[in-house]
Amino acid sequence: MSITAVRVAPLLWRCRFGAPCQCFATLSVRAKSSKVYASADDAIHDMRDGATLCVGGFGLCGIPENLLQAVQRKGVKDLTAVSNNAGVDDFGLGKLLQTRQIRRMISSYVGENKNFEAQYLSGQLEVELTPQGTLAERLRAGGAGIPAFYTRTAYGTIIQQGKNVIKYGPGGAKSGEVEIMSEPRESRDFDGRGYVMERAITGDFSLVKAWKADERGNLVWKGTARNFNPDCAVAGKVCVAEVEEIVPAGSLSPEEIHLPGIYVQRLIQGESYEKRIEKRTISSGSGGIQIDAKRELIIKRAAAELTDGMYVNLGIGMPTLVSNYTRPGVRIELQSENGLLGIGPYPMEDQVDPDLINAGKETITMIPGSSTFSSSDSFAMIRGSHVDVTILGAMEVAANGDLANWIIPGKMVKGMGGAMDLVSSDSRVLVVMEHLAKGGRHKLKQKCDLPLTGARVVDRCITEFGVFDFVTTGPEAPPTLVEIAPDTTVDAVREATGFEFQVPEDLKTMLAK
Repeated sequence: MSITAVRVAPLLWRCRFGAPCQCFATLSVRAKSSKVYASADDAIHDMRDGATLCVGGFGLCGIPENLLQAVQRKGVKDLTAVSNNAGVDDFGLGKLLQTRQIRRMISSYVGENKNFEAQYLSGQLEVELTPQGTLAERLRAGGAGIPAFYTRTAYGTIIQQGKNVIKYGPGGAKSGEVEIMSEPRESRDFDGRGYVMERAITGDFSLVKAWKADERGNLVWKGTARNFNPDCAVAGKVCVAEVEEIVPAGSLSPEEIHLPGIYVQRLIQGESYEKRIEKRTISSGSGGIQIDAKRELIIKRAAAELTDGMYVNLGIGMPTLVSNYTRPGVRIELQSENGLLGIGPYPMEDQVDPDLINAGKETITMIPGSSTFSSSDSFAMIRGSHVDVTILGAMEVAANGDLANWIIPGKMVKGMGGAMDLVSSDSRVLVVMEHLAKGGRHKLKQKCDLPLTGARVVDRCITEFGVFDFVTTGPEAPPTLVEIAPDTTVDAVREATGFEFQVPEDLKTMLAK
């Protein structure tokens, strides 16, 4: 721990002349009023086995690299880690998974961490998958002393029903044996709509990363590295923050402080930062996009849904390309779940910033008027229906508008990320996807076979065969094929579709002028 010369209360002792004497003794201890520690190891000296850690970061952006390395060195085990995801196999929280120090992960997204997925499917790791916005709010609520709250997110899914596997038995997913199942959520109707109750999260330690701090623990973030860090910071009994620079108190103006020091108990200056980038995405500079004709038709048609002034959230994959095809004169603002409003184009090589990524972990730039914020603020925008349109992909869409796009039980676990939050709001939900799965299997089905992301949430689905509209309120009714691709027939669409649908007399052609 950091060493400071401290003057303590007078001690009564005998001086060299033999007479009682009051003198001040100087001891080498850290002043209790000082939050600055000498090293990451000192800052977590009292962490014990079985602790719950709230760990900031999104992907590899804004993760507390030095503190996580210290946890690995300390060797504490049976940890519960609360974090949006677990880094990658050999970096961030992924290192603690490699050393088997984590017993349970509470996360929204497994992503590209193959070790994370493998440990879960083999029954070695407990995984409590939680919608991303719900996770952020559970942390924020924990720090605010709110024990629980209600949300539309996950209503009608296995998360609400308590049918999500937290831990498989010794034989793993292949054996079908389940050791721990999630608990059903309490639900309640408000104004005729269903909500689920979610409990707040608090931890023994918060491990967070900021760009800059003053000696009083006030924190400032840079770019999208803020993400889950403020929400994790407030939820821990002891918050340990690592920063790139510590400045004297008073150096930061009150207006630029993102998190007041009252939430931060310990502070270190990181020794070094790798700041690894998951998806280094560079602009070609030509402005051209190489894409096959089938996908281009889908993306162009989706772009036609966007009108000037809209706030739009684009999911990972094909949806991210939609903004490249907006019509002339249409200006939209893209919202990213990890805490950015106003996403710009991919950067040139000399513009790449590891502290600036989108929700797909790709490097990006900002536009004039952009703003950054925490994950809980980001999902307040989403849940509060301030985002006009959400465009995302799907594995399955049912005739009643049900959506499934986050898990294949026992086989593939990516996590729901922010999708459950996005589709449970009142924003318009557009699905863009290829019409058929591998082997010609139906993706548009009478009923979803996979666990739902949301019940009756899809307003419109756009494929290379056509455009379908769904009835999402009131009595269930068949979807309507409102537009057809220029190179196909209604009979061909029927053969490729797993549900019955209506066809209007004035059926339009996609992108016809």
